[in-house]
Amino acid sequence: MIDLSIEIAGIKLKNPVMVASGTFGFGREYAPFFDLNKLGALVTKGLTLKPCPGNPPPRVWETPAGMLNAVGLQNPGVDVFLREILPVMKTFGVPIIANIAGFNVEEFVTLASRLSVPGIAGIEVNISCPNVKTGGMALGTLPELVAEVVGAVVKATSLPVIVKLTPNVTDIVVLASAVAKAGAHALSLINTLQGMVIDVNTRRPALGNITGGLSGPAIRPVAVRAVWQVAQAVDLPIIGMGGICTANDALEFILAGASAVAVGSANFRDPLTAVKIVRGLEQYCIQNGIEDWQELIGAAWKGNA
Repeated sequence: MIDLSIEIAGIKLKNPVMVASGTFGFGREYAPFFDLNKLGALVTKGLTLKPCPGNPPPRVWETPAGMLNAVGLQNPGVDVFLREILPVMKTFGVPIIANIAGFNVEEFVTLASRLSVPGIAGIEVNISCPNVKTGGMALGTLPELVAEVVGAVVKATSLPVIVKLTPNVTDIVVLASAVAKAGAHALSLINTLQGMVIDVNTRRPALGNITGGLSGPAIRPVAVRAVWQVAQAVDLPIIGMGGICTANDALEFILAGASAVAVGSANFRDPLTAVKIVRGLEQYCIQNGIEDWQELIGAAWKGNA
């Protein structure tokens, strides 16, 4: 057996494979398929202060090598999460990272404070969701606003703060640098790319929200490039995501500089994807005689590949 454990911003993971926010519900939806304790960490669906109904349907559209979604952060709100959902999630025995989505600085601060409770291992700040109309894109694309949000969240919680960055910017390194200076403890990248599909039969946009977030294998090269650039410019651990379907996909991110990875839309096609990737990483290390898998982090540019 290979020891795949790692510590990300003080959060101890038994392996570097987690699941991306918004693709795994609150874990209980996938619990019938496998032991969730086999995951490195479980990231919640995006949480807002009040219950959010999400966007009008249709919300999901299949695209070549991926999918377009405009769910719109549908969730029961932080009160219901703390009262009814978190107690169930804690029984899974895996670190829980709470993803938060606010529409202004004050909401992010309140969410971070409310979720700083036993059972939550870290806070993932979603400043980049492209399908929320009010504030999401503005906060996520302007470095000065991102820094303001992150700085306020860091002050509001004693938990590690992970910031999820949007790729819908000219230079993601500028954004990552602003986040690092504001006190973030780790980065998640990338979130979905903004996209659109038109139904030629109805001659109207396919999604009820008009635009949505593109995910899946089609965006993986963009995500790997982002991790490669940010890892060399910013001294923060990175959780890489974007089209990861296999262990080889995960290894690309790790070699580019990610210390952990998150499986997203692949969960919809195969609920066992994440645990298969864990096994695949173990096999890769065994086959290549690698005793310390962390030597692979950033190996593609550190010269020890």
